[in-house]
Amino acid sequence: MASLAVLIALVGATLASGAAGVRVELTRVHSRPGVTASQFVRDALRRDMHRHKARELAASRGGGATVSAPIRKDSPGGPEYLMTLAIGTPPLSYPASFDTASDLIWTQCAPCGGWCFPQPTPLYNPAGSATFRVRDCGGSLCPYNISYGTGWTSGFRATETFTFGSSPACQARVPGITFGCSNASSSSDFNGSSGLVGLGRGPLSLVSQLAAGRFSYCLTPFQDANSTSTLLLGESAALSGAGVRSTPFVASPSRLPTRVFYYLNLTGISLGTKVLSIAPDAFSLKADGTGGIIIDSDTTITSLDDAVYQQIRAAVLALVTLPTTNGSAAMGLNLCFALPSPMSAPPAMPSMTLHFEGADMVLPADSYMISECGLWCLAMQNQTYGVANILGVYQQQNMHILFDVRKETLSFAPAKCSTL
Repeated sequence: MASLAVLIALVGATLASGAAGVRVELTRVHSRPGVTASQFVRDALRRDMHRHKARELAASRGGGATVSAPIRKDSPGGPEYLMTLAIGTPPLSYPASFDTASDLIWTQCAPCGGWCFPQPTPLYNPAGSATFRVRDCGGSLCPYNISYGTGWTSGFRATETFTFGSSPACQARVPGITFGCSNASSSSDFNGSSGLVGLGRGPLSLVSQLAAGRFSYCLTPFQDANSTSTLLLGESAALSGAGVRSTPFVASPSRLPTRVFYYLNLTGISLGTKVLSIAPDAFSLKADGTGGIIIDSDTTITSLDDAVYQQIRAAVLALVTLPTTNGSAAMGLNLCFALPSPMSAPPAMPSMTLHFEGADMVLPADSYMISECGLWCLAMQNQTYGVANILGVYQQQNMHILFDVRKETLSFAPAKCSTL
């Protein structure tokens, strides 16, 4: 199974030009040859674990200037979306992480004085751009410091002209975008990227600054390394038809880092016809930002409170007659079964239903179980950190998902994303 490192090419005019929207092609690429599903999942889970711990630490400190958000370490796994954009005049192209659980847009700036991580493109130098402007915060710079699990970055906010589009015929330049000019960052934790573009609920996200109103994406199956996925921004991001379901966002806590997250109201979970015995307040969002459940574009595997996970684990065990096996070393997952042979097809399993407020999200077995080299595992994990539950991208594959920021709703429908 391929890594989820993804390059994004923006196609069409920007929203600022009055067009109907922006179409984004998500192309799945291999970060290293020969990466297996077990390597991918194991490394991605390790990255997710670091992020969960960082979120807990940020919440315990009351937020402040520190924001927790996902970022990939230098590993063959670790799902990450990289969008290619350009900054400044003349424009300097660079790849940046794509993240729905963060709002700041930032890139590394020269000079860094030895505190920049290695990146695939030259450092952006503000002195060489005719459109760079420093943001003023009462006569001084506007600083920021962001924690990303095992990494961090800090710098000051400024404004610049950003260019979107991979060819001159479809490029569009957007002036006055507020971004972070990072002049100090931890080394090696951001390999493959030269920064980050946030699409969270905060005022500095790309969605907010472009006044896009809504965006959607449709992710192809993990086993499909050839097809392209799609991200849509603006009016072109739309869902219609009998299969569409919608659920409201839950108001986020007012403090960082939780105020930029997209929270949902999950009321229960079913496996087949069996409604699991889950406490009514299992997914309740607390005032300090703990609890609740968020949808995230850069967490691999859905992470659930241990009591909820144990209910799912028991329900899967009750349906599968295969022998269990220790898959922690190979896959990093808690519940695995031994298939008769590496080439054996897994047995049939019923769908899993996530019961959101007013909308059921139905997951086929391939979206909650994963097989590799004779192992067949539950592609979910438990967490005991007390932070938000997370709906990861493995459970979002082959689902067209629409974030309507104006209407404060999430809509979704099953889709064959490779043909969208």
